[in-house]
Amino acid sequence: MNFTTRTEISATFGVVSSTHWIASSVGFGILEKGGNAFDAAVAMGFTLQIVEPHLNGPAGEFPAVFYSQKNKKTEVLCAQGTAPQAASIDHYRSEGLSIIPGSGLLATVIPGAFDGWMCLLRDYGSLSLRDVMEPAIYYTHNGHPLLPRVADTISGLSDFFEEEWPTSAKTWMPYGSPPKGGQLFKNEALASTYTNILLAAEEVSDRNKQIEIARKTWSTGFVADYIDEFIRGNEVMDASGSRHKGVLTAEDMAGWAATYEKPLTYDYHGWTVEKTGPWGQGPVMLQSLALLKGLDLSSLDPNGADFIHLIVEAMKLSFADRETYYGDPEAVRVPIDELLSEDYVKDRVKLLSHEASLEQRPTQISGYETLITKMIERASLLSETISTPDAGEPTMAHLSEKRGDTVHIDTIDRWGNMVSVTPSGGWLQSSPVIPKLGFPLNSRAQMFWLDEGLNQSLAPGRRPRTTLSPTLARHTDGSSMVFGTPGGDQQDQWQLIMFLRHVHHKMNLQEAIDAPLFHTQHMNSSFFPRTAFNGQMIAESTFGKCTLNDLRNRGHTVNEVEEWTVGRLTAASRSSTGILKAAATPRLMQAYAIGR
Repeated sequence: MNFTTRTEISATFGVVSSTHWIASSVGFGILEKGGNAFDAAVAMGFTLQIVEPHLNGPAGEFPAVFYSQKNKKTEVLCAQGTAPQAASIDHYRSEGLSIIPGSGLLATVIPGAFDGWMCLLRDYGSLSLRDVMEPAIYYTHNGHPLLPRVADTISGLSDFFEEEWPTSAKTWMPYGSPPKGGQLFKNEALASTYTNILLAAEEVSDRNKQIEIARKTWSTGFVADYIDEFIRGNEVMDASGSRHKGVLTAEDMAGWAATYEKPLTYDYHGWTVEKTGPWGQGPVMLQSLALLKGLDLSSLDPNGADFIHLIVEAMKLSFADRETYYGDPEAVRVPIDELLSEDYVKDRVKLLSHEASLEQRPTQISGYETLITKMIERASLLSETISTPDAGEPTMAHLSEKRGDTVHIDTIDRWGNMVSVTPSGGWLQSSPVIPKLGFPLNSRAQMFWLDEGLNQSLAPGRRPRTTLSPTLARHTDGSSMVFGTPGGDQQDQWQLIMFLRHVHHKMNLQEAIDAPLFHTQHMNSSFFPRTAFNGQMIAESTFGKCTLNDLRNRGHTVNEVEEWTVGRLTAASRSSTGILKAAATPRLMQAYAIGR
């Protein structure tokens, strides 16, 4: 193995980690200013929209899992918008579609990120609206050094932008040609949008009233009006290869708000792991832990074939259930209690064998036979070559620069507040920029299916089954940790691997992040064109030929990729004595952890 391990940073004042160094520095500056972990997370969230526009944007979404010292409990904030009222299967089918495109206006759900950040600031933060928005406004107005990967993404889409999305060409190529990595980059239209929201809010002096005015300015004011105007007036090319109009309206924007809910939890070797409900893919990690709980993982080499094979096979089973049963529990019945129950788990564990399974094997639950049959049929779905932008979310350097992705934030303050949040959506490659606002809309509707009767069928007011999956874990000894990663369908896979290495092999956070990574591609992708690659997996070459060939001999199709190209994990922890630690991936050289 030719990888090195490092020690995570330690602090007692506060720690932050995120997928961009500027955002991390902004977050820690907020802590030093006297703000708490929630203030830091909000400021980092707005900043990441600016410095990583290929990974998230103002019209995106996020889930957050957080612990508040004030309330002494963990909660989930759902800032995932729902499908518009006109987003019906019949309408999309009438547009000649059998699957929702991965880009363009029909792929859009109600943008949820802004309201989510405002709720988190209002209910748990301590600083003013100006304090948390000012860094993002500064970087949009004065500029920031453009990441080479952002420049590469723009360059790869430059011809398409000029031909089909001219407003995007004007925003991302202001001088007529793609910008270079390291070039100072500004977005004056977005700077004006956020400045005008802030100025409208500051017409009153009360902090909470300012936040409420900002929320209304977004959902019922000029932001909603300009979004409505743009969608009504434009028919744009998308990943289907055809032009379509969108269905999102100002009325949809006005009728939605972010919400709080209880986390879904599972106890594992002294840890309580807390995730979103099945409107996200978070329960996949909990199901995988349930399958592995009784097995002797500590005796296995954490970089060996036995360990890799066992984790991959467990994840295949969990993802089969994701594709069959998960969905918005406010709209459909999701049998999550059964999926995590000992009775079902003990039978599922028997399916783990020495050979790689090439089947899709969801849990057999009475009354769901139709869902099971349709899931297996969908897993055989194949796609044609797509020449238009595919704003799907698989990640890392060995994949296309045209694909969108995600960012992640972890914060812990001196008082013990903890936040894990995974913002995404509204990527620069997702849809045309709305010129009066300076940002594009999201493409999260591609999570839905255009088939009736499924738990993930498109329906008005329904949340898409997102891949975004932050994590909070608490130990019986009083220690706790927050962690997560970008990466679409890989998010709960990479987190599971890191967590198991930390728990069973006593790796510190940085060691567990630095170690070689892998993931299965066996399930239907959550992103257009929704392909499943039966039996296939990706693994870094760092594992070595012997290990990778052992996996191939067990029946896995191993797609070997370069070292340091899989996974973008960040994490932060708090010991029972109050010592704080944080770590961030060296992969792509963008993430950063800081503490004092």
